[in-house]
Amino acid sequence: NKIIQIVNFCSSRTKMEESLPLEMDNHVLDKEDGCYDNTDATFSDDEEELNNKGKKREFRFHQLKETYIEEPADITPFVDQLDETLKERVLQLQKGSDTETHCEVMQEIVDLILEEDFESEQMSTLASCLAELFKSHFRGDVLPEEITEESLEESVCKPVCLIFRNLCQMQEDNSSFSVLLDLLAELYQKQPKIGYHLLYYLKASKAAAGKMSLYESFAQATALGDLHTCLMMDMKACQEDDVRLLCYLTPSIYSEFPDETLRSGELLNMIVAVIDSAQLQELMCHVMMGNLVMFRKDSVLNILIQSLDWETFEQYSTWQLFLVHSIPLETIIPILQHLKYKEHPEALSCLLLQLRREKPSEEMVKMVLSRPYHLEDQFTTSILRHWAAKHDDLLGEHIKALLIKNNSMPRKRQSLRSSSSKLAQLTLEQMLEHLDSLRLNLSNTKNNCEFNIKLLHHSGGHNSFSGLKCSGAWETCLCLL
Repeated sequence: NKIIQIVNFCSSRTKMEESLPLEMDNHVLDKEDGCYDNTDATFSDDEEELNNKGKKREFRFHQLKETYIEEPADITPFVDQLDETLKERVLQLQKGSDTETHCEVMQEIVDLILEEDFESEQMSTLASCLAELFKSHFRGDVLPEEITEESLEESVCKPVCLIFRNLCQMQEDNSSFSVLLDLLAELYQKQPKIGYHLLYYLKASKAAAGKMSLYESFAQATALGDLHTCLMMDMKACQEDDVRLLCYLTPSIYSEFPDETLRSGELLNMIVAVIDSAQLQELMCHVMMGNLVMFRKDSVLNILIQSLDWETFEQYSTWQLFLVHSIPLETIIPILQHLKYKEHPEALSCLLLQLRREKPSEEMVKMVLSRPYHLEDQFTTSILRHWAAKHDDLLGEHIKALLIKNNSMPRKRQSLRSSSSKLAQLTLEQMLEHLDSLRLNLSNTKNNCEFNIKLLHHSGGHNSFSGLKCSGAWETCLCLL
């Protein structure tokens, strides 16, 4: 009987499974009874593409916003360590709900710690209470969605900003100024985000106009005690929390602290690592309008060399920002000696586009010809060909001068050069290899004969190169002469 029951159960289940696809098909095709129709299914991304036909889709970097469940601040371990008056104000902050009341109480607390009988031993405890009570102020976006004078002023109307405002109203040699700085330094240890919030206040608030230098005093008062380290840490925290705010602060940070921002690529890398194309274009506009300077002559070459190890978009963004500055290309042309055609295509492509707009100087031609010759590396040949077509007389004079200088230079001097100067070494053999590649490239053009004649016109003929030993490039030498 049990065997019969099992057989009957399996048989009935099989019939159900066979009928299921048919029932589902009938249900799918039934438009009136169900929620399906016989149109092609589309995903939301497909619909977006259909609605935006002809528009270029751009994928931008978006930070994932964490969802917080606000819990009541627990200041029990700290509040009992405060004197009664201060404890009463702190508990008022804990119980209060509206921002205006919080600000009034916070001002009272500031007044209390500025009194002569305030015990400085309570500063750390007070900072722990405030950091816990104001933790919600350091979550979410700081910068308003729409930036106006009104929205900026509203965004800095927070209780913690009362400390910033009082500092801005004081003279730095005032004893009260030092006391408030101590409070801020203690808060910084409990809540590091307060550093870039201070930077934001100093830029956004009308009450802080012209007071950006106050941040330096703050940095020196912290446990770090160093402006550069403090600034880089705060901007890194800002980068991780709010890219829009990072871009908003960038012009002021570069303008107010040029020695800390322009001497290395640390801050620049933070910026180009997270911005999108719209933010890049915004920064370029700031540069062109004179609001932002991100490079200067004495350090730009070093920064561009540092950028060779960055990601592709980071490198392109860096070069775009450099090219929008009015820095002569000759300042950074020595970077060519560091560029390898397989490893640094980003820098080479940006340089190629810029060099084609320039009239060749002798230094430019020297650096271009100093690149090691490789059959697959077309950089030198392409720029020489462009210059030969646009500035043939000028290019010919420069190459002639370099050929004569290098042919007359004693071999012993070349071998005794230091390791640093070897980067700039240009050998006659190397020049002729590049010129041979140029000759082959021009061989089917009408410019070839004219350029060759102009190149070594009045150079002294074959006698100038009588001691040359370079069998691979000898044909070029004879052709040019």
